[in-house]
Amino acid sequence: MKIVINQIMTVSSPPHMYGTDTIEFRMRDVLIALSPAFFMALYHYGVQAFYTTAIAVFSALMAEYLFQRVMNKPVTINDYSAVITGVLISFNLPPDVPVWIPVVGSVFAIIVVKQLFGGLGSNFINPALAARAFLLASFPFHMTNWTFAPDSVTSATYLAVVKGDPSFSPELSDYLALLFGKVGGCLGETSAVALLIGGVYLLVRRIINWRIPVFYIGSFAVFAFIFGRTGFFVSENLLFEVLNGGLIMGAFFMATDYATSPITPNGKIVMGIGCGFLTVFIRFFGGYPEGVSYAIIIMNLFVPLIDKYIRPRVYGRSIIKHKKTWRKS
Repeated sequence: MKIVINQIMTVSSPPHMYGTDTIEFRMRDVLIALSPAFFMALYHYGVQAFYTTAIAVFSALMAEYLFQRVMNKPVTINDYSAVITGVLISFNLPPDVPVWIPVVGSVFAIIVVKQLFGGLGSNFINPALAARAFLLASFPFHMTNWTFAPDSVTSATYLAVVKGDPSFSPELSDYLALLFGKVGGCLGETSAVALLIGGVYLLVRRIINWRIPVFYIGSFAVFAFIFGRTGFFVSENLLFEVLNGGLIMGAFFMATDYATSPITPNGKIVMGIGCGFLTVFIRFFGGYPEGVSYAIIIMNLFVPLIDKYIRPRVYGRSIIKHKKTWRKS
């Protein structure tokens, strides 16, 4: 029997499944997740928070637009990635910084860290964190000159207080200040409640994977307990350490960056644990009271190695190996 197939079938290259999920869609969800922290910054720091954020976002958009036009590349400012970079840079700045600080940070993040390495998805470290590290190293006075809201409860950041006095014992009012942002610090890191709301939103929308934030915060707590500020295996002030600084913002919004985080589930776990350990190590034993930015940047550099050596088993590999061995025998 001869079967003749008259219909010609054309098989295109993968992927063969399509959906409505786009870069713009995911970036808009990240902006929605960042909005609670932004509104808390507006509430506590007033119009200065708006100005700092607006300048950082505008500078990021203009830097990306001008660079792509000069280099004769497609303009991609409509994908919201530059907007998010600008927002995150402003969230890593003190409320009352000179106008040129967010401009310099945004230009550095977009051009040096992002565009010179190929644009979105090709950067090897998080652009916003790289900008923070650059600004902190270049202009330490402006990056650590804290100006507080009228109802702030302290004249120095809690991390600086604990760094100077490891035996500092926080009260209930201190915990409430950290939860609701009535404490000095960078614009976007002061309210743990606002950041957690945004982080949960990203998890529910499946914009980020749970492994990095959970293992980052969890391993931080474990290592903070092991290497306690006042002695090994001292659990006092553990929650205070978790709520302080940029840990929650870094865990949900920085370490989970698609381009600079591992692609495998086990790799994400390694990333989270590494960030947790390095954050504790820098906070407790380093010269800076905070260690989130440098911890994430260091782990960003290890991501290629993590992806190289932590891979899922190829389907059917063990069977093929067994067949080859049987044929040789």
